[in-house]
Amino acid sequence: MKEVKKVAFLTAGGLAPCLSSSIGFLIDEYNRVAPNVKMIGYVNGYMGLLKGDSIEVTDEVRKNALVLTRHGGSPIGNSRVKLTNVKDCVKRGLVKPGEDPLKVAADQLVNDGVDVLHTIGGDDTNTTAADLAAYLAKNDYPLIVVGLPKTIDNDVYPIKQSLGAWTAAEEGAKFFMNVVKENSANPRALTIHEVMGRNCGWLTYKTAQCYRKMLDKTRFLPGFMLTRERQDVHAVYVPEAKIDFKAEARRLMPIMDKYDSVNVFVSEGAGVADIIKEMKARGEDVPVDAFGHPRLDKVNVGQYVGKRLGELLHAEKVQVFKSGYFARAAAPNKKDLKLIEKCAKKAVECAIKGESGVIGPDEDKAAEIRACEFPRIRGGKPFNVRKGSFRKMLAEIGQPYPRKKRTVKA
Repeated sequence: MKEVKKVAFLTAGGLAPCLSSSIGFLIDEYNRVAPNVKMIGYVNGYMGLLKGDSIEVTDEVRKNALVLTRHGGSPIGNSRVKLTNVKDCVKRGLVKPGEDPLKVAADQLVNDGVDVLHTIGGDDTNTTAADLAAYLAKNDYPLIVVGLPKTIDNDVYPIKQSLGAWTAAEEGAKFFMNVVKENSANPRALTIHEVMGRNCGWLTYKTAQCYRKMLDKTRFLPGFMLTRERQDVHAVYVPEAKIDFKAEARRLMPIMDKYDSVNVFVSEGAGVADIIKEMKARGEDVPVDAFGHPRLDKVNVGQYVGKRLGELLHAEKVQVFKSGYFARAAAPNKKDLKLIEKCAKKAVECAIKGESGVIGPDEDKAAEIRACEFPRIRGGKPFNVRKGSFRKMLAEIGQPYPRKKRTVKA
């Protein structure tokens, strides 16, 4: 087994409340168990790796590494780059025409003398790292790749709980505690809370659950319009279930008539396939990102749901609020910090032993925190709409629960 002399960190994809803290805990653990190991961070993810742009972890940073655990965002920057998407890499000027991005990245790792690459990202980030490791192995360069699972969607197989997702749900709930008051600005107000989640409704469900728990601790004054019923969640829509707008309008109309307000939580990926179908029928192009995913900011589920329901409910005002950027850039809460620290310590242990994989609670191994093998890592894990607590919440708000799971793939 090759001695670990140099380690590199890389964060990629969208933000999550775990990136900065993951790096902080990793550096702190290396200081403790392997103080002579040199460390660098590639700037802006795979973009920095392709460009050879890195930051050295100085003695000052080593000494104060745990400061990073109190911050959101990434201290070394992120980007969305897929190394196997050659056309996109060339278009963005990251490689020259005719160059293979995998080879460019691999050569940079060799030139930098990196023995261990820690990737902090979702399934795309970590499977790309696995491609890199495989490429280098074919060329007799042993690279250990140890990833940490970052996605607020909590939709990576076989990771039971991804880092930062709990915090994102809690922060999204805090966000809505404020913006829900906008329903007092107009009569017959329809308030749409669009929550991140392309293919998985876990974050929408968890955000709604956290929000309703906050309402449980809130004092109201029913003598005025300040009531629990007016501020409650009245509908929750996730990608795994089809939205029947007409049926929902019939259910929600009495609520609108009685409380002058309806509040809806919807995943940004709910009903995307239907919306894209309508867009294409109108001759509109649907732009995609570097990974081939439809650009959800262009599809705009919240606006679509607001328009459809607003018309059916005769809403005087429809407002769509998106909590995603507020939630994903937060510093981790105590619950996430504990999980991140455990995973970071296991990541360093695996790196020194020469064991590659993505560190997290393995749902196929009784949630043991271990190095999950790269071939098992993939995204798109759906939220189980038959989950007891989800069904209980829907029953409490009077919404019929989906009888069959339906994963929407756009």
